[in-house]
Order: sequence, then structure tokens, then C-alpha cells
Amino acid sequence: MTVQPIIDENKLNEFVGRFAGDLGAVLHATTVLIGDKLGLNKAMADSEPITAEELAERTGTGERYMREWLSAQAASGYVEYDPATDHFRLSEEQAFALTNEHNPLFAPGGLQLAASTIKDADAMAEAIRTGQGVGWHEHHHDLYEGTERFFRPSYIGSLVDSWIPALEGVEDKLRAGAKVADAGCGHGSSTVIMAQEYPNSTFVGFDYHEASIAAARKAASVAGVNDRCSFEVASAKDYPGTDYDFVAFFDSLHDMGDPVGAAAHVRQTLKPDGTWMIVEPYANDRLEDNLNPVGRIFYSASTVLCVPASKDQEVGLALGAQAGEARIREVVIAGGFGSFRRATETPFNLVFEARP
Repeated sequence: MTVQPIIDENKLNEFVGRFAGDLGAVLHATTVLIGDKLGLNKAMADSEPITAEELAERTGTGERYMREWLSAQAASGYVEYDPATDHFRLSEEQAFALTNEHNPLFAPGGLQLAASTIKDADAMAEAIRTGQGVGWHEHHHDLYEGTERFFRPSYIGSLVDSWIPALEGVEDKLRAGAKVADAGCGHGSSTVIMAQEYPNSTFVGFDYHEASIAAARKAASVAGVNDRCSFEVASAKDYPGTDYDFVAFFDSLHDMGDPVGAAAHVRQTLKPDGTWMIVEPYANDRLEDNLNPVGRIFYSASTVLCVPASKDQEVGLALGAQAGEARIREVVIAGGFGSFRRATETPFNLVFEARP
């Protein structure tokens, strides 16, 4: 005889409401990405009221589609709607977050990253079933561009204004002229930003993903920093060079199969008075303290991106994107560093300083 569970109707209704919000968010994300691809938000960036017909004419798109697209944005709070005039408007704040990927906040980048994971759902389900890893290079190509577009705004807003100044003596070295390595650099946003700010220093970015290195080289060329910024294919455990004044890992240590080995390699390649900056996703040390909107983002991403990437490599420690300060400290100290501290933080990142 099967015992029927006792359902609390209030709790069930609460869950249904949460599900409805999630379902709407997933479907809405697609419309945001369409708007990004077609330049729809950029066409409204002046924050002036506009009709669906006017937006269609301005962007060369179908009017009926624009009516539905604008309605979807209004329902999600991504545009304002005035029923008295039947006009839509992108507010100044919405325009800031939706139209310029060089701002400290650019929402479409994060949604592009997230959408790529849905395209990989079948492959990830099989990896989870078998316990095997999935290499970063094996994901849908939208992941690489989405990751760069998601993280670059935070680097623009924080890297040279607050993160590096929070490190002991590093900014002075960079302004005077230092030798810098950026390991796990991806498309090179962090490397290029530093090269633009500190013209007397030399920078080299390393990543094992060849396509990302090609994109990074292109970005350096467009930015005009090729004379002091180069990129090479190499992993965090074997990148070449010694006597670096400064080594940086941006949102990458937790993805590595052998982060202790990577830490030991950094230790070997740094000058005795050098500094290692480790930028990691914001996380508290206890699971229960991460059950919040930021933790939701990072635990979800970690399940389908970070843990699989680590498990695809040797050791496969799988720190995960919510490792927290205590676990990162253990890795750094095990790699041979004598000093470790939290230098600063943002709602999305922890910034650590390690010294030999």
C-alpha cells in the first residue's frame, strides 16, 4: 500500500510561484539575447519613448515581432510601458545595464553564458551520470564569448580602481614597470585592461584553450597594446617564465584540476618579493551561508562548468565556484606560500593576496 504524502498547500503554492518566476526568467533570457544580437536595446538607448512600429523601422525588423518583444521586456521589468500613449521606454538605468558591454555592468553577457549551458545539457547529464569530467574546450562556443562579456564589466569597474590598489605595493610596481603573468586569461580582458592602465609594465596571458588565446591576441591588437601585452597557449601549472613581479588568476583557480600544483608553479615563477592575486567568486565557507541569489548563480554554474572542468584534468580536486576563503587558503599555503589574506571584495568576487 502506497502512503500518500501530506502536502502543505501554502508551501506548494510558494514553490509554484518560484517555478513560474524561474520559467519566465529562462524564456525571457532568450528574448534579451535576441535583443542583443539585433541591437534592439541599443536602438532605445536614448531613453526616449518609442512605439513598436518605430522600433521596427529603426532596426529593420518586423513590427509584429517588435510588439511582442517589447511586451516581453515590459513584463520582465526590462523596459517601461505607458498604457496611456502605448509607448515603451528604456530607462537610463536599464540602458546602462543592457546596451554597453564596456560598462561595469552588462546583463546580456551573463545571460549568454547561462544560455550556453542549456545547449550542453545532454552532455552534462551524461558526465554527471558517469562521474566523468567535461573540458572547458568541449562546451558550446557561446560559453567563451559569454564568459568574457560577463566578467569583463566587473574587471572594468574594479580591477585597476580597487583590486590592485588593495594589494601591498603592487600598484607602485606596475606604474614603475613590472613583469606580469595572467594565468587562465581566457579572452584576455583582464590582461588588456592592466596593459592599458600600466604602460611601463609588460604582460603575458596564458590559457590552455587555443581559441581563447586567438581571441585574446585580437583583443590586444584592437586595444593597441601589442607592444607590451602578449598571449601564449599554456596551462597554469606549466606556463613559461620566471621572476614575475605579479601573477594574477581571475576566476580560474577553482576550475583547475590541480590547484595546489598551480599554486606551487606560481610560487616558483614569482620573485621573492612578488605577489599573487587570486580573484574568486564570492562565497562564504559554509553552505548554509551561500543559499542566496549569488550562491544560486555560482552553485548552478559550478555544477555544469567548474566541477566538470576540474574533473577533466589531473587530480580533479573540484573546488567548485563556492569554495570559500578557508579552502582557497588551504590550497595556497599547500602550494608553498607563507602569506595569504583577503585584500578586498565585491558582491560577486573575493580578492586574495598571496606572498612567498
